[in-house]
Amino acid sequence: VRAAVLRYAHAMEVLRSVVVLLHIVGFAITFGAWVAEAAAGRFRTTRVMDYGLLASLLTGLALAAPWPAGVDLNYPKIGVKLVILVVIGGLLGMGNARQRRTGEAVPRGLFAAVGVLTFAAAAVAVLW
Repeated sequence: VRAAVLRYAHAMEVLRSVVVLLHIVGFAITFGAWVAEAAAGRFRTTRVMDYGLLASLLTGLALAAPWPAGVDLNYPKIGVKLVILVVIGGLLGMGNARQRRTGEAVPRGLFAAVGVLTFAAAAVAVLW
């Protein structure tokens, strides 16, 4: 019985690590798409940024659940990251709407904020 419990605990820890990896990959997708647009001089928000943000949000919500049992959650960190993700989502939404309406690139300040906040969210995930 003890061996089965240890195998289960190890499997849950591996699963949690995979979800953490996917969480970081979501930020990497968003930030990578942002860098690609900046390097090309287009300064536009893209669907790839939206998908990366969605991946980060969904995996972040999964990580906010206390699994395996006994994991201590850092609620201030979860709150800060959620606020950052909501702000990034709002900026991407405003940028996408503006692009659809005018056909022009988003304002540089809005575009820069998406990149800075995405980098900050990844930094909080790794360093805090």
